[in-house]
Amino acid sequence: MNPVWKALRRPLTAAAVAYLGVVLLAVVFAPLLAPYDPTDGDLDHVLSGPSALHPLGTDSLGRDVLSRLMYGGRVSLSGVAEAVLTVLVLGVLSGLLAGFLGGWVDRVVMWVVDVVLAVPVIVTLLVVLAVVGSNETAAMIALGVLGSPLLTRVVRGSTLAVRQELFITAARVAGLSNRAIAVQHILPRVAGPITVQASIFAGAALLTETGLGYLGLGAQPPTPTWGGMVADASTVIDQQPWLLVPSGVVIGLAILSFGLIGDAVRDAGARHAPPNPRRRKQVPVVPPETAPEPDALLSVRDLTLTLPRGGEDTVVVERLHLDIGPGEVVGLVGESGCGKSITGRALLGLLPPGGQVTGGSIRFGGEELVARRQADLRKLRGSGIALVSQEPLSCLDPVFTVGHQVDELVRIHRGGSRKQVRARTLQLLRDVNLPDPELVVRKYPHELSGGMAQRVLIALALAGEPKLLIADEPTTALDVTVQAEILELLRTLRARTGMAVLLISHDWGVVADLCTRAYVMYAGHLVETATVEELFDHPRHPYTAGLLGCAPRRAEPGQRLPAIPGTVPDPRHWPTGCHFQPRCPLATDDCAVPVPLLEPRTGHRARCIHHDRVEGGERDARTAVA
Repeated sequence: MNPVWKALRRPLTAAAVAYLGVVLLAVVFAPLLAPYDPTDGDLDHVLSGPSALHPLGTDSLGRDVLSRLMYGGRVSLSGVAEAVLTVLVLGVLSGLLAGFLGGWVDRVVMWVVDVVLAVPVIVTLLVVLAVVGSNETAAMIALGVLGSPLLTRVVRGSTLAVRQELFITAARVAGLSNRAIAVQHILPRVAGPITVQASIFAGAALLTETGLGYLGLGAQPPTPTWGGMVADASTVIDQQPWLLVPSGVVIGLAILSFGLIGDAVRDAGARHAPPNPRRRKQVPVVPPETAPEPDALLSVRDLTLTLPRGGEDTVVVERLHLDIGPGEVVGLVGESGCGKSITGRALLGLLPPGGQVTGGSIRFGGEELVARRQADLRKLRGSGIALVSQEPLSCLDPVFTVGHQVDELVRIHRGGSRKQVRARTLQLLRDVNLPDPELVVRKYPHELSGGMAQRVLIALALAGEPKLLIADEPTTALDVTVQAEILELLRTLRARTGMAVLLISHDWGVVADLCTRAYVMYAGHLVETATVEELFDHPRHPYTAGLLGCAPRRAEPGQRLPAIPGTVPDPRHWPTGCHFQPRCPLATDDCAVPVPLLEPRTGHRARCIHHDRVEGGERDARTAVA
């Protein structure tokens, strides 16, 4: 539930909102509700207490206190509104820019914030009033400018946290512009912290406005203000103490109400973000040593990726080769931690903060993607390359309905009227075999099952009619029946649209069901590549044979399931030479020397000097890891 709505369910918060609502209505409709003109005096009832004629009494000139409170609130609350609006415009805009764009924009914004925070507020307001005179509007706008850095910091921190969410990555993959992502997907998620800061600042602004009126620096008599009423009451407190009560209670309860609303929203779910990620230096890209495949839709050569680990840049993928032809389904296989998913993100230009391509080439449709501008890559995402993640519910924005999210991508990639966009959305949902699309478009992500959410994610990926679909473990979190349905759906969609598919998986059964060729990765290295049939029948790397032997469907009844000993090493502790040697049953001292991809069979390449000792077939695959 949204933190704002959750907070309003508390009785104390509801009372605070109701009080402010009553005050606001009385102020707005003062000409209709006030019993007297605020400047009219009743000399027969000077400094009188509450009575039938004057419910809250009169002041030293016989003016009705209730009427002056209503009219005075128009000036005081207008000043508060001006200050809060200034804070929201400057603070939200600068915070979103700094947190979402990062880099030099973040550094410049935070430098300005630090400078403004060093400026004393009261002294600055007095200087402004000395220059412009008793101009309360100028003073309150100046107060908003001086108060905006605090909101900037809060919005920036919250934006940094939301920016790391998978549904933001999915929006990037779909080709949404930075403006659309920031306004439609990040801003609603940081609305809670913004509401907290705005309500707290509103209380501080009201207190400041009252202080300026008390000192005679705001609107001048006979214009009524709440601060001016407090000042008038203080001069006659020895004659009529009651005169301080109406204005004091109204101001005090208003400030308290602002604070209660802010505290309630904060307690109901305001989130705080982790520290700002480290800024990285750019590393020059090393060109590939071998030429790309001319007829390939996607051709990757000598791709090397680094991520920040332990305070330094660590290689996580090293000199990777990969080719995918038009309409081809290719598998990328390996255990968790081998570099499969980070490779998929690199193809889309979506490496995590600090991640870099430090060598190699990525060519899509004949165009080089490495070192391309983000604006160019954004045009490619969704329409050229799309992504289906293994966590569909995390990739869907929980704030919007399914129909809204699919409509958004259809509108971006294809355009059209609202009716045309919705018709295309319904067709996409039918294409992924979702029952009753008219009902699904009205559902929120939390109302979907895992299989439905995955189908919606596939529909989102298809909205831009991509040429290449990267399916990153698309069936991992689904039960067996739904897995089979999703695989059949991918097969049908590929046949219908002609798009190529890069299937990232550790499940050989899924790879065998969909793919014609496969690449096997281990600890950042490409260790073997061939047709799927060739890999199953004649694996030429011990790791490939080990993975095949671990498949549960190959286990013999009554015997323990084979397993590869050890785990995938951390990239900071990769062994020299063959990365698999600590776990390999065939390892010798010669394996400590780096090994290139060898070709023991035509079209079949393996990174192993003992490839002739790795025998194929189901039985021998199990023997390799026994």
